[in-house]
Amino acid sequence: MWIIGWLIIGAVAGWIASKITGNDSRMGPVANIVVGIIGAFIGGIIMSLLGGSGFTGFNLWSLIVAIVGAVILLWIVNAIRRNH
Repeated sequence: MWIIGWLIIGAVAGWIASKITGNDSRMGPVANIVVGIIGAFIGGIIMSLLGGSGFTGFNLWSLIVAIVGAVILLWIVNAIRRNH
């Protein structure tokens, strides 16, 4: 069941992050899921370093953490693409 939760949070977080960063037209559902899941890891690490709790399960806080991480990931990807 937790796999379905990761996929749902990943899809939503990736989609919202792609809207924020302007990548929505280049990303499909699979890319949104992958970016959201990686974003959850990145966001969790950042929140832990700041003294907060990271990804805690299927809830609003975890979605916010995943969105923050996904936005950071997409900003890094966009910066790398612009330099090449």
